[in-house]
Amino acid sequence: MIDSGPGPTPETKAEWRTRLRRGRAAMSDGARAAAAASLVRAVSGLDLGVVAAYVPVGSEPGSIELLDALGPQVLLPVTPPEPGPLNWAWSGSLAPGPFGLLEPAGPRLGTNALASVDTVLLPALGVSRAGVRLGRGAGYYDRSLVAGPRLIAVVYDHELVDFLPSETTDVPVDAALTPSGLVEF
Repeated sequence: MIDSGPGPTPETKAEWRTRLRRGRAAMSDGARAAAAASLVRAVSGLDLGVVAAYVPVGSEPGSIELLDALGPQVLLPVTPPEPGPLNWAWSGSLAPGPFGLLEPAGPRLGTNALASVDTVLLPALGVSRAGVRLGRGAGYYDRSLVAGPRLIAVVYDHELVDFLPSETTDVPVDAALTPSGLVEF
């Protein structure tokens, strides 16, 4: 779990994003690779059903191997040009998308495709033990989530915190997947 470190404990989402991004930037490539391998091991024993996930970019936790461990087909996001609900397509070949993201190259299934999955693995900068997920701030995922699937934020161990600020538009998650395993809320 992240400790508040030197200085005051962050209070706003912006302050938390800064703190959590600094924590990620301080991780070595070896630590990120070890965490990615641990995430693969962590999902190997879980029954997640049909899964929607994301292709990690930059310092985000996860890997292509994690996607492979989730099964032969994983629903992946397709980012629209303007902030709004995500489109979705099944995994397969990946192609460059906006913002330096890799996206599935297959047929688009629409913004309601999440209704067909059992579990959604969400990228997050941090998650609180109360189920508050802190994303990058554009709201793509909060606009996309539907009732039904189990929502699991994927974070590094130190990004599971006791408190994060939230707003009424923030969709709570059911659990966090960390390199140490699944933490239910």
